[in-house]
Amino acid sequence: MQAPLRLIVGLGNPGADYSETRHNAGFWFCERLARELGASFARESRYHGWVAQARDANLWLLMPSTFMNDSGRAVQALAHFYRVAPEEMLVVHDELDLPPGQLRLKFGGGLGGHNGLKSITAHLGTQDYWRLRIGIGHPGDRNEVINYVLKPPRKEEALEIDTAIDRALLAWPQLAKADFNAATQKINARPAPPNKEAT
Repeated sequence: MQAPLRLIVGLGNPGADYSETRHNAGFWFCERLARELGASFARESRYHGWVAQARDANLWLLMPSTFMNDSGRAVQALAHFYRVAPEEMLVVHDELDLPPGQLRLKFGGGLGGHNGLKSITAHLGTQDYWRLRIGIGHPGDRNEVINYVLKPPRKEEALEIDTAIDRALLAWPQLAKADFNAATQKINARPAPPNKEAT
C-alpha cells in the first residue's frame, strides 16, 4: 500500500520580480491547489516558507521562501517537524525537457540538473519522493537556460502551462487517495491537439 501524500512542495523563487517567470511553475500549481482545497498560505519563518494546511486533512502545502537552490532547507524543516517521510512528499517543479502543456508524474529518478531538486535531495539524503514535472520547454541553447527560466512564458506558452495545471488538478482526487496509477495515467496523457476549423 502506497503511503498517502502529506506534503506538497511547489518550487519557485520568492518576490514579485519572479512571480510570473517560468521557474515558478511549481508555485503556480501550489497556489491553485490551495484555492481548490480552501486553504490559505501564511509565512512561517521556522519552515523558511509559506505554508498552508488543507482543512480536515493531514496535508501541508509548502512554497519555500528561500531561493530555488536552497529549497531543501524549507522542505527538511517542515518534514522533520511533522515527521513526513520522503515517500509522502510531492515536489512540483518546472521542467525544461517537456514542452509547455505536458506533465509527468513519477516517483524518484534523476534530478535533471534542477537546482531545487538537487537541494531537496541533498537535505533529505534521498531521491525517493514523488515529482510532478510541469513542461516549460527549452530555449534550444543550454547557455540560454538561466535567462529563459527567469523570464515569463510567451502568451501561448502560458495558456498551455495553465491548461496543464488544470489537468493536474483534475487528478487531485486520485492523488489524495494515493491511487498513483490512476493519477499517473491522467496526468501523463498527452493533451489532445486543439481543434482547427477547416478553412
